Amino acid sequence: MRVKRIPLCLLMDKATAIKQIRDVCNNVSRELMRIHPAVPALAEKEAQDEIFKTLFELTKQVEIIKKRLAKLEARDESALL
Repeated sequence: MRVKRIPLCLLMDKATAIKQIRDVCNNVSRELMRIHPAVPALAEKEAQDEIFKTLFELTKQVEIIKKRLAKLEARDESALL
C-alpha cells in the first residue's frame, strides 16, 4: 500500500512560511558575515576581490527576499483593515 505524501507547503500557513523563510535568511546573513573577516587571510588580492564582490551580491539577494516578505506581510495586514 502506497502512502500519498502531502507537500510541506500545504501543511504550512502563510505566516509560518514567512517566519521560516525570514529565519533562514537571517541565518544566511549571519553566516555570510562570518566569512568576511577570513577573506584577508587568503593573501590573494584577485581572490579576495571576487569573494568580497560575491558576498555583497549574496547579501543583496538575501535582503531582496526579506523585503519581499515584508511587502507580503504589509499587504496581508492592510487586507485585515
